[in-house]
Amino acid sequence: MAEMYGKSLFTHTWTFSQLNLPGTHHSKMIILFRHDDMAQINIVTGNFIARDWSMCQAVWRSPLLSLRTSIPSPRKSPSPLFLGSGARFKKDILAYLESYGQRRTGPLTAELSRYDFSSVCAALVASVPGKQNLRDTDPNQETLWGWPGLKQILTSLDPKNPKAKAHIVMQCSSVASISQKWMTNFQNVLGARKSSLESPSTPKFSLVFPTADEIRRSVDGYACGGSIHMKTQTPAQRKQLDLLRPILCHWAGDQNGTATSAKSSEPPKVRQAQRQRAGPHIKTYIRFSDEDMTTVDWAMMTSANLSKQAWGEEVNGKGEVRICSYEIGVVVWPALWDEAGKADMLPVFGKDTPEDEDAGPYGEDKLQDDEETTDEEGGEGVFDYWEERGGRRKDRIGLRMPYDLPLVPYTKDEMPWCASRPCAEPDWMGRTWPGFGSS
Repeated sequence: MAEMYGKSLFTHTWTFSQLNLPGTHHSKMIILFRHDDMAQINIVTGNFIARDWSMCQAVWRSPLLSLRTSIPSPRKSPSPLFLGSGARFKKDILAYLESYGQRRTGPLTAELSRYDFSSVCAALVASVPGKQNLRDTDPNQETLWGWPGLKQILTSLDPKNPKAKAHIVMQCSSVASISQKWMTNFQNVLGARKSSLESPSTPKFSLVFPTADEIRRSVDGYACGGSIHMKTQTPAQRKQLDLLRPILCHWAGDQNGTATSAKSSEPPKVRQAQRQRAGPHIKTYIRFSDEDMTTVDWAMMTSANLSKQAWGEEVNGKGEVRICSYEIGVVVWPALWDEAGKADMLPVFGKDTPEDEDAGPYGEDKLQDDEETTDEEGGEGVFDYWEERGGRRKDRIGLRMPYDLPLVPYTKDEMPWCASRPCAEPDWMGRTWPGFGSS
């Protein structure tokens, strides 16, 4: 985490590269303070090393935050703050920064508290090392970390189509040692929704992770494989692989595997994200509204991989959840831009904003029935929503996809990339992989 300094535009600099903290520091964030009295939060998935930025990464940028002229309001509110609102985002990110301690981040937290977050449309989801007692914590006044915080967000959301079978896709660059019990709990968290709604069908789950062949053919070849981890060599690791195999899907999806539409036996048209050859260091968790993956109920970009260290262990007998890592990310959903609930969040490919061909579940018929739509109109993108874009439809919000759709499942013989396993087959640059680390 760092606050960046620029010669003419930015002022002040605090850099925290050697924090000497308890637990693992895995968050990636830049906070900018500018000479024009504006600030900006940038949450990223890449580390601040050159190699990471030839891999597939993501950035969430807040709107420019203006300096408040009035005295900041008290941190504790007499009424709950709406999840997804700028006020709640501000409360949570200040709580996250305070977790580092006054000596490390006190001045940064105090400076950031002076800015107006009202234009932010996102919910912060973060992890802080330590134990949090869920029985003694008021989630309306205190920030929940890890999977309890994510569950609080997701149980406040309505799915776009409550009767459809949702498809939840997990995509990460590392899978740690996890048990079936932990995985079941985490999938239940990802599948959570408003409790007042009728009981839905169980969502379909997929896990996107590259194979050795996809690493070989990536821009950096085997070199990027040092940043991607899933161990598969010991009996315990192979047992975990057996647990995950039914949901494993390819990152690139352009090998010999095939996919079919949920409504047709014919191979569907591939929607290309144009990231196949970039090794995946990005981490995303997305709930698609139905099995054909035409609209999105919510999407999360985060530093957190699939691990109990990042998300927290299961609740112990004392009602505590133990977390080992610092992590940070955001969750977004269409109602943040349209409280009436008419907006669709659409997956888009190779671009940031939806066009007419990205019409969602109703296809061209929806566009023809919409008298306000013109040929020139497009939609909004999640990562540029704060800019004025005259003439663009506000009922379609684009979510740029890092992987192709439809997904291509692993065949029974395919294996996920394992960095500790040697690979004798050369990558496209002629290099082999000796493997590293213990099994």
